Amino acid sequence: MTTRPSSENELDHNQSETVHQENDLEDVTTSGPGIGLPRGGFYLHDTSSRTLVGDVLFPFAYDELMCKKVGEGAAPVVHLWRHEKALVLGLRDRRLPKAELGMNWLSAQGYQVAVRSSGGAAVPLDPGVLNISLVVPSTEGKQNFQAGFELMRQLIAETLQRFGVEIETGEVEGSYCPGTFDLAVDGRKFCGISQRRQNKAYVVQAFILVEGHAERRGHMVRMFYEMAADEVLDDGLNPVKEPSFPYPHVKPATMGSLVSLAAGKGITMRTLVLALQQTIEAWGGISGRHPQLPAMQDMLGKAAELRQRYDS
Repeated sequence: MTTRPSSENELDHNQSETVHQENDLEDVTTSGPGIGLPRGGFYLHDTSSRTLVGDVLFPFAYDELMCKKVGEGAAPVVHLWRHEKALVLGLRDRRLPKAELGMNWLSAQGYQVAVRSSGGAAVPLDPGVLNISLVVPSTEGKQNFQAGFELMRQLIAETLQRFGVEIETGEVEGSYCPGTFDLAVDGRKFCGISQRRQNKAYVVQAFILVEGHAERRGHMVRMFYEMAADEVLDDGLNPVKEPSFPYPHVKPATMGSLVSLAAGKGITMRTLVLALQQTIEAWGGISGRHPQLPAMQDMLGKAAELRQRYDS
């Protein structure tokens, strides 16, 4: 797993924007399971059986490097991973007036803190959070941003249907990293989705709260924002006010983990990953080493590049 900074013509966004791209790839499904994934096969790169304890930008570097390779004609890839303890910020979070204070506070508590190149806002990671990346080629003269979000939504929805769980799509007000493609059960968010676009391919990234205390994660994110923005929105005495800067007004109770939201359905980290593998195989995915896996040195270099480019 790895992450890296963007190359030219890449966009950072959560929901919108449009770029032109060239050299469309053929033989790509246009309807049905796995829309946007090639009929010739794609790879599953699953490292979720262990949690990453090193640089949290490493998996993002992997996604960035693979995105470039997919844009050059390599097979697409689905990437599953987990991290031990981190908070991954969005670009706007890093620009808050006292972001450094909040980041130092988290670091003192043992959190890895980094800024990702994809869209969205702050997301806490721990062993109960499963991260999914879809690295796929662009196939239209104009990139269709909605298609990327829909592809991820479809993968997660079909997987959860195996447990008899139906999901809702739409922004959950008060959640952290909010967006139009928030996924929820009974109104509580368990998944957020963002995208990273290069010229000829893109990465769709999702976090899924599978196990653990979702509200505690929400409180931690809220505390970070209060430090980084240097304001308290609601101290229990004063009326709630609107944030002075563009960051989420997090209400922890809006978040939930699947083990609680779908209690009695048999969902654990292990069973969810197995179900995802089944869905991916049904879509034509191949479990195993991608023939164009980036070299470790390249991934480490890309992670360092990402940190220098975005965390400053």
